[in-house]
Formats: sequence, C-alpha cells, structure tokens
Amino acid sequence: MIALLPLMIVQAQDVMPYTFVYQADGPLKRVNVAGSFNNWNRDANPMKLGADGRTWTTSIGLPFGKHQYKFVLDGERWITDPRAARNEDDGGGNTNSVLVVMPPDYGQAASPTDGVTAKSALKHLAGVPNLNYDRGRLTFTFRARPNDLQKVELVANGKPVSMTLAGQDDLYALYTASVGWNRRSPLRYSFRLTDGKENRVFGQSGLGSGPFVIEPSAFKPFEVPGWVERSVFYQIFPDRFANGDKTNDPQDVQAWDAKPTWFNRYGGDIAGVRRRVPYLKQLGVSSVYFNPVFKSPSNHRYDAEDFRQIDPQFGSNAEFRSLTTELKGQGIRTVMDFVFNHTATTFGPFLDLREKGAESRYRDWYFPKSFPIQVKENPNYEAWFGFPSMPKLNVMNPETNRYLLDLVGYWRQQAPGLAGLRLDVANEVDVRFWRDLRRTVKAQDPQMWIVGEVWGDGTPWLGGDQWDSVMNYQFRDACLRFIAEGKTSPDEFMNRLMRVHTGYAPQVSRNMMNLLSSHDTPRFLTLAGNDERLHRMGAVVQFTWVGAPSIYYGEELGMQGGADPDNRRGMEWDKANDQNPMLQFYRRLIRMRNGSRALQSGDPIPLKSDNSQKTVAYARTLGNDVAIVVLNRSEQPRTISLTVPAAARGKGLVDHLSGRRHRVTGSTLSVSLGPLESAVLLQGPQASSSTAKEAGPAPKASPSYRASIATHSVRSNP
Repeated sequence: MIALLPLMIVQAQDVMPYTFVYQADGPLKRVNVAGSFNNWNRDANPMKLGADGRTWTTSIGLPFGKHQYKFVLDGERWITDPRAARNEDDGGGNTNSVLVVMPPDYGQAASPTDGVTAKSALKHLAGVPNLNYDRGRLTFTFRARPNDLQKVELVANGKPVSMTLAGQDDLYALYTASVGWNRRSPLRYSFRLTDGKENRVFGQSGLGSGPFVIEPSAFKPFEVPGWVERSVFYQIFPDRFANGDKTNDPQDVQAWDAKPTWFNRYGGDIAGVRRRVPYLKQLGVSSVYFNPVFKSPSNHRYDAEDFRQIDPQFGSNAEFRSLTTELKGQGIRTVMDFVFNHTATTFGPFLDLREKGAESRYRDWYFPKSFPIQVKENPNYEAWFGFPSMPKLNVMNPETNRYLLDLVGYWRQQAPGLAGLRLDVANEVDVRFWRDLRRTVKAQDPQMWIVGEVWGDGTPWLGGDQWDSVMNYQFRDACLRFIAEGKTSPDEFMNRLMRVHTGYAPQVSRNMMNLLSSHDTPRFLTLAGNDERLHRMGAVVQFTWVGAPSIYYGEELGMQGGADPDNRRGMEWDKANDQNPMLQFYRRLIRMRNGSRALQSGDPIPLKSDNSQKTVAYARTLGNDVAIVVLNRSEQPRTISLTVPAAARGKGLVDHLSGRRHRVTGSTLSVSLGPLESAVLLQGPQASSSTAKEAGPAPKASPSYRASIATHSVRSNP
C-alpha cells in the first residue's frame, strides 16, 4: 500500500506562511488543498471563497523546502495548480504541482566570501543522525546554506577537524567529519564557520554559545541488525508470484496472464512459493519480503480480517510455518508485512462495533464519529485515505495496543524464519505505538529488523527509538530522474544520493531497503521507456550504492508494468531461463555484491560527476577493500579518467560486468564505456576469466557493440 508523505517535524523558526490561490472556472461547493505537508488529506485544509465568487484562498504555515500539492474540487476532483511554477511526476504515475518555500534570509545570492551567512540554515542537533557513533567513531553533521561558507570545521576537545561537503540540494548543504572516541571520556565540540573575513562559532545554543558536551554515561548508540546490510531482498506479492495448489483457488480465479484489475485474483499461494525456492536460492537472494498474507477480503490483503490466520486462498498457518522453515534452512530470511494502521470492515472488533454501536466493547478500538456505523462513501468513522473499506485503528487504546503488540510474538512462533517486520503506511501511525513496538521487538530479538514505509524523509522515525530503516523511495526517485528519465544532471544525481545518505546515521543508511520498483509504483523498466540498458544501469546503482537492494518480483526477468494495478501482473515464469540476459545480469550483480565487503558495508565516496559528458563515478570503501562504480548516461562512448581512493592505488581491478582488467597508475584510473553502460571494478578474480582482457580504447557505438555488451555484461490505491 502506498504511504502518504509524512508531515514534516520542524522547529517553529523553520515555518513560513504561504497563501494558496485557486480561481475557479465555474461554481464549486468547496475547494481544499492537499499535499505532502498534510498527508494528502483532502479535508485537512479547506479554502475560503472570496467576494468575487470564484477565487478560493487559504494560508498555511509550511516548512522550508520542497512541497507537492493539488487542489481538490468538491471533495472528488484532484487537479494541479494552474498557476504553479512547475509540475512534477511523483514516480508513481501521478503529476503534482511543486512549491519551494525559501527561508527569508535567502533573499540575496549566497557567497562564501561576503561575510553574510544565512543563519536560518545553520543547524546541528546533538542526536542521531547529526551526532552518531558507529564502528568506533563519532560522526558529526552540520547544516548550512549551499555555497554560503568558505570553510566549516569541527572543533573536538580543542582540536580542529576539517568538515567535507557530503551532499546538498536547493535548500541545504550538509558537512560531515568524524573522530575516534573510546566512549570513556567526555567530548566537547563546536563548529567553526568561515565566511570571508568573518569567523563564527556554533555551539549548543547556536552562534557564539558554549560547546556541545557528550557524556559517556548518558550516551546510547543506535544499533541496527547487522545482517541487513549484507542481504539482498526479494519482494513477493503473494497472489501473483506462483500458483502451486489449485484446490485453494478462489472461485473467480483468473488466468495467470490475465490483465490485472483492482479486484481480480490469480491464485498465488504458499505451495507456489515452495516450488520456487530453488529459483530464489539460485538467484542468490538472502531475504524474502512478503506483502500481506493474513486473511483478507481483497487481493492485496492490506485490509486484514484476521491478523492471526494466513489467508486460506494463500494456504494455512502450518504451511506458512513449513515455508519459512524451509527458507531459513536455505539461508533465506523472511520479512512479513504488517498493517497496524487499519483493518477490514469484516475484522471481528469492527463487526461488533457495526452491530452494537456505542455499546460495543470495541468502541475505542476505532474512531467513530456517530452511530450507527455506516460503511459507505464518506463514512462516519476515520478510515485510511477516506476509503470506507479500511477503518483506522486507535493503536493507543490499551486493549488495541496489547492485541497488536502481541502479534509479534505470535508470528515469531508461527514463522520460525521471521527476521523482520515491514510497517505499512507507517508515517500515519502514532509514534508512541512505534516506540512500544520497538521495545517489544528488541526485547524478543535485538536482530529483528523493523522497516517502515515512508516515501519521503524518514528522519523523524530513525532516531533509535522507533524503526531501523525505511523503504528508500528517495533513492528510487534519484535513480528514476537521472537514469530512467534523464531529467537530472550527474551533479544533481550524486548530490541527491549523498544528501539522502548523509541525512541518516551511517548504520541506518547501510540497512536502507533500496528499491527501483514496488507494488505501489510502475516498474522501473517501463518508466525507462522499456530500454533494458537503462534498467541494467539502475540495477547497477541499486546493487552498489549504500543499502540493501530489494528486487520486486519479476524485475530480474525484465517484467514490465505501468501504474497500479498493472504493476501487479502474474510472474512471467516463461522468462525464468538461462537464455534470459536480464536474469543472467541480475545473477551476476547478486554474486558480485554477495562477494564484496566493500559493496555490502563500505562507505561511499563521490569520485566524479561530469555534466557535459553525462558520466558519474563513485567508490565504496571498507578498510583496504574498495569498489569503483562508473556510469555513462550518455548515448556516446566515453572514456572517464578518475582519481581513485588510496585503497585502490597501485592495484589491479576487474570490471565484474565486462570482465575487463584495469591497472591503477599512481592515483589515476581510466575506464572506457559504451553508450548507457556501467562498470563495477573490484579487486580479486574477475567475473569470468574467459572474457577478461586488458581495457583498451573506447569502443565505437555500433549496433554490434551494443549487442555484445548486452549479452556480455549483461502512487495510487492499495
């Protein structure tokens, strides 16, 4: 299910009033504005009709930054703003208007030498992710306006340490530095800012104040499950993966290759998954993420009727236990999808509420507005996105809270291979519940993974008291804009990747769920105009960037699919053969990542982004282990010269996509790539010794070359 974008958690000084204006062409009963700032709630911000009978306005305090929005006419028709400076595809098949709210002290152009500093941008909070302990080192992050400071230094216990620009966007630049810490002695620190002739110190209360102080006895590191960063995930939409048992098919089961609709069912089941376990093992994945499997009236099962029963059309509790046990025996962990936000209208407590009204013992399980309960359009109870079929749970009602938290222990017993929980529409659930959930989960198993569904910045939930990770839709968006659509520059691409990475604690970034496609988005290949070269490039970044790659079922086969429900086609098993170059390419990527400590756990280092050549290069380093990734997003052959990290100097490297060998001369590496091609250079044995050769001059962009490379290297409703 799609998660509505989170409400921004900001300080008062980070908000400015903005007036939305809509001029109607005809009479309307009401107009609202909905967007990323109000969880796309069509009722949250009503607009007021002016004296002219056609101009609707409302003023809202908005956080600084980028926002997407639409006007909602008469509660039904969603339109972009005719007066918007620009509109933008959200990557889910929808187009929204875009608004950027700038701080008031951004009025003049930034300069690192003019002595004028935008004070509203200066920020450091002494907690995750701005202050973080990982691998024996403390990492500090400081925020400022882009191109506004000549130098930023961390001063730790009196010693200055230069901070490096880690990433930036239109609004903010992030600077980072790290120092070793034994966790036995207090550490005092501040930031020294140089702007031309002006030198300022930023401390605990802002400019000119005393230093921050870290006391070892009060400091608690944020720890996440260590296995996640070494994993490759595979997402299974249960009804569409494989049908192995015709006896549990629904009466209206569709042909496996039928066109997906909102409501049709294909009969995918546990027996089908078990039959394909060897396929998953051969592919090389180490974790399976199942979309909901609980009993439900829908094909997507995001509206549970019984949280403790496997849907009979998928199988039984005993069968699911056997499946997860078998997967565990093959070294494959299980992640289950939980919906703590809402239920089906056929869920027992809601049925009781419908029957008994105000006298029901389950009255406080939900948010009824009046009685009797009426399941219809514009229901008289709170529901997810207003859909009457999904009444919202009151998760902080004590009895409801206990019931939901008890599900963790129940399914750990029912599914021995259970290693993680994926939380649906997680930004819409009371954060107090997530704190309760973390305490419950980690008390049972500290290595149990908690990953929330958030489409924007997950920082409010990733401070160590709620989740371990989020589905990294921000990573997907960066790949979509640069690779699939070609709408952003190499500089913008690298800045976006680094901005997302540095926005989280390093250990959090390493356990992000990095995806290109999901059950809520059009498939990446389709958005790339069905150009398999672009699909492969996107996969290269997915398997080499920081975080754990997650493959949406069939992505490795080259499956296509537009917006939901078209993205939920039946798995195309006829393509699952050794003659499929896309499948061979994915197997190679997975073997490559599974064999490289640098790709699993290394820190990222941007090496080059050339806007004129449309090329990008970055490295991942972990001690002496190094991986170098080079991308050519242009339609022409390119030769890219790089200055490599110290760990790669004087070493022989092998491109694990083409098998070519490279030698680093001094600190310089030269890599030749064909149009829309990539290279992943690692130390050690090449991917295929029979095809390895010394790197030669840039090849010509001929059809035969492209063919040889292809063979060789090979938002919506729930």
